[in-house]
Amino acid sequence: MDYSTTAAGVLKGVGGEDNVSSLVHCATRLRFVLKDEAKADATAVKAVPGVVTVAQAGGQYQVVIGNDVPDVYAEIGKISNIGGSAADVAAGDAPKGNLFNRFISMISSIFTPVLWALAGTGLLKAFLAAAVTFGWISTDTSTYAVLNALSDAFINFLPIALSITAARYLKANEWTSLAVAGALVYPTMTGLVGQPDLTFFGIPFTMVSYVSSVIPIIAIVWLQSHAEKFLYAKLPGAVRRFITPMIVVLIAVPLVFVVIGPISDLLGGALGRGIGWVFDNAPWAGGAIMGGLWQVFVIFGLHWGLVPLFTLEFQTTGQIALIGPVFAAVLAQAAAVAGVWVRARNRNLKSLAAPATLSGFLAGITEPAIYGINLPLKRPFAFGIVGGAIGGAIIAIGGVFSTAFVVPSGLALPALLGNGNMLMLGLGLLVAIVVPFLLTVIIGFVEPAEDAAPAPTASENDLVVLSPLDGTVLPLSETPDAAFADGALGDGVAIMPRSGALYAPFDATVAAAFPTGHALGLRHADGAEVLIHIGIDTVKLGGKHFDVKVTTGQEVKAGDLLVEFDGDAIERAGYDLTTPIVVTNGDLYPTITDRASGPLGHGEPLFTAVTVESTATAV
Repeated sequence: MDYSTTAAGVLKGVGGEDNVSSLVHCATRLRFVLKDEAKADATAVKAVPGVVTVAQAGGQYQVVIGNDVPDVYAEIGKISNIGGSAADVAAGDAPKGNLFNRFISMISSIFTPVLWALAGTGLLKAFLAAAVTFGWISTDTSTYAVLNALSDAFINFLPIALSITAARYLKANEWTSLAVAGALVYPTMTGLVGQPDLTFFGIPFTMVSYVSSVIPIIAIVWLQSHAEKFLYAKLPGAVRRFITPMIVVLIAVPLVFVVIGPISDLLGGALGRGIGWVFDNAPWAGGAIMGGLWQVFVIFGLHWGLVPLFTLEFQTTGQIALIGPVFAAVLAQAAAVAGVWVRARNRNLKSLAAPATLSGFLAGITEPAIYGINLPLKRPFAFGIVGGAIGGAIIAIGGVFSTAFVVPSGLALPALLGNGNMLMLGLGLLVAIVVPFLLTVIIGFVEPAEDAAPAPTASENDLVVLSPLDGTVLPLSETPDAAFADGALGDGVAIMPRSGALYAPFDATVAAAFPTGHALGLRHADGAEVLIHIGIDTVKLGGKHFDVKVTTGQEVKAGDLLVEFDGDAIERAGYDLTTPIVVTNGDLYPTITDRASGPLGHGEPLFTAVTVESTATAV
């Protein structure tokens, strides 16, 4: 792709720089807010080399580029004075659901801009660890020092990177956030970790390590965003631009050290003592806790409370029993993201899952997997917890221990070999890997819609209907509802879903969005009308377990998310999930051809609705 040509063509097609109010980009799309969308020429934009398609949704004019979108965005910045940030888009699109979903959305959005750098350096660290393991490079050489620094620095100083993306997401001054993050990992401060009798103006505090931490910097930037709004409103204009960051830094950094540090140390210490007691009295339970919840501890920074137990055990006995189940925890999350890599149809998801899998298995760098994939998708993260808990319990029962303080990973496994019951170690690791991998592949997850070009049509007026669901196609006659089975409501097919997301099967107007969420009517510009009915008799649920994303009259594009639903809960409530997809105006589209069968994913051709004219011509 010639990025400059693509950038110039897109900018001209949307009506020029003067017609652009703002521009940001996400993983695959340029997202314009235009002053007058009527001035944009969608046909011209689609014809620009490198453009996949155009979508208009959520008040944005979206130009789908694919993985090269950052480069095209950068070129537009060179030839114009418009721009923004990916975090701005994420913040604007954040769901307004329950607190847990909003928290996950915030974490994943803040991590999105840094994921590729994190994945790339993590993979490099994995290769370096492999080189050391196989004796290709010595750790006492300057070459190793250089390679180790450039592969380890990014994750080491992760709070600095997250301070920028968190500030953009939370609408805080990113340079002030950077100053706060810099203080957290400043060498002098990290040198105080573990030192006794620390005070700040007489206030005692405990210094904990913020290296590679996530939650502390996000929490303090959130507070910063509110403090800045207050100070900007109260301070005189002549001084507020330099007084505000001075006050914020002066308050925020000590607040972290004096409040967040001690709380983290207190909770982590209590957690460590509790787990130590469990290991002494019921090793299998301790192994399950460490194997299942280690990654959760890492997310909230509580794992630092366990590190002193590791070092103390090693100093007194020369071995570390608590670290064995952590291998299961790490490899389980790596296996879950490997399952995403295998199962996902979304190309961007697969391309991120590949390096995340390798860095997780080889080097134990699971941040790209957790924050970029497993946690946002939810199910893979939960499957990793299950596999890690079972595997960790088995390893602990086997009395496996490490003879060195290592970062748990595939390449660090030699530290466990010959120490304890090796059969139980092998079984525990096997379970930790196989269980989350199979659960992710078989049960699946709700993946984001794939950015794709508009579906081709069989002829000028015939309509290719794409599958709105991931699932298995069934003949309409097998629908457990007579009105659908005998074709009284229209011809088509049925799908047994395997995930809880319904996507638009073609560019359409939402003719009817039922408030109960169980059914949608869609109308194509050429007149075809399609009814999608999620489950049988599910109207009786009154909207429970359904989350409708669209409204009647809304324009949607093929692949847009229309409804999310909890299939497991619907089936537990006693309802059949068989979903008929039928063309309701058979007078205009009397023939259905090219019906798919068997398993398929959303966005794949499902059937073709043939017009009266095409049918007559065929006859």
